[in-house]
This record gives sequence, C-alpha cells and structure tokens, in this order.
Amino acid sequence: MKKIVVPFFGMIIGLVLVFWSITSSGPLSAFLDGPSFVITFFGSMSAVLISIPFDKIKGIPRVMKELLIDREDSRVEIVQLFIEFSKKTRMNGVLSIEGDVQRLENEAMHRGLQMVVDGKEGEIVTSQMELEMDLAEDRYDSAPALFSKWGEFAPAFGMIGTLIGLIIMLGELDDPSLIGSGMATALITTFYGTMLANLVFLPFASNMKLLIAEKMVTYEIIFEGVTAIQEGQNPRDIEEKLMSYLSTQEVKEMNLSDSVSLDNLQKQEV
Repeated sequence: MKKIVVPFFGMIIGLVLVFWSITSSGPLSAFLDGPSFVITFFGSMSAVLISIPFDKIKGIPRVMKELLIDREDSRVEIVQLFIEFSKKTRMNGVLSIEGDVQRLENEAMHRGLQMVVDGKEGEIVTSQMELEMDLAEDRYDSAPALFSKWGEFAPAFGMIGTLIGLIIMLGELDDPSLIGSGMATALITTFYGTMLANLVFLPFASNMKLLIAEKMVTYEIIFEGVTAIQEGQNPRDIEEKLMSYLSTQEVKEMNLSDSVSLDNLQKQEV
C-alpha cells in the first residue's frame, strides 16, 4: 500500500499548502467557483477522451490497481526461485520442476517456465516471452499516457475558461466597479487548470512511469531466468546474471536471507 499512500500523502501536503496560502491572504470563497471547475476538469477530460482510444481507457483502472495498490513481486524471491530451479534442473532434468511451476503465483514466470517444462523450442520460448513483455509495457503505458495528456489539457482549458470570463466581463463594461471582481473570477479557471496539472495529473503520470520501469525490470529478470534454464546454463552463471538486476539493498537482503538459511541448517545439524 506504500506505493499509493506516499503519492496521495504528497498531494495532500500540496493541497494544504495551497489552502494555507489562500486563507492567509484572503477569503477562501474567492477561489471557489463551480462553473470554472466544471469547464477546467470536465472540459480537459473530454479532450482526453478524444485523444486516447476508449479501449485503452477501459483498462486503465485495472492498470492503476496493479501499479499503485497490488503487492509488488519480490525480485529477491524471484531470483532465489530461479537459482533453486536451475540447480534442480541441472541435477534431475527440466521435468523435476513441473510441480513447483504449477504452484507459482507470478503469471509471467509460470507461463515461461511451463513452456520450458513442456519442451518448447528455445526460439519459441524467447519470442513468446518478448511478445508478453512488449504487450505488458504497452498496457501499462496507457495509464501515465492518460494522466500526461490530462496534465497538458487542464491548463489549456483553464485558459479557455479565463477567455470566456474576460469576454463576458468586457461585454458588461457599463459598471467599471465590476471589472475587478470579474477579472478575478475569470482567472480562477487558469488557477484550477494549473493546480490540477501540476499537483495531480503530471505527478501521478511521472510516478506511474517509474513504477512501470520497475515492473519491466522484473519482467527482464523473469525473461533472462527462463531463457537461462531453457538453455541449461550453469546455476552459478544464472545467479550472477540475475543478481546484476538487483539493487544494492536487494543484494544485501538476498545475502541476509542466505545467511539465515545457513544458520538454520547449521542449527539442525547440531
């Protein structure tokens, strides 16, 4: 849940700072205007619906759930599993991991290793895994693309609202005393558009792009692990190759887990 809590916490901090800035220098009511918000938010939303195919938009809630809410697969556990499987297949053959593969929760890892167990040729396994990676990346990219577009359109529709307000104000110049309040009302839409773009849409797009990059590294680990087992590479070579994808913290975590396992083994032997 930390993946979604931290961005929302940052957004709340930003809103609190904007609220504090407004209330410390004037009344909050001066910044509240229903029609301005409607044209900025829903106007920019309509532009997003025009620019992105609806089939991609339908899948975005699921993508956001995967990126922001679902538990991320531990890359350390994935590497450890591949090392274990490589040792098993080296000693007893590929069919020895068939039962283990059936229990895997990671779908990409399950499908890749199942093809190996089924005796698929290396070229077929490689092309299928590459295709799955490309399709996954394309599917994930739809979410940040939507928020990026929304972040582009929101300030533009804020400006459209401002122009509408100015046109209305200039058409009622009979009373000069209303010019000041009319100008303030006209500028509110620009404020809404800029705030929505820079506090909500663009930051979330940036956050999801980073999360997608992390997911694609996991896919690459799985791809390399499946390919290495299919080719019958040395378990030590597989371990070195896959550990190169891990961060310094993950390498420490993996070494610690190995130490714990060794300690447990030594206690049992005693």
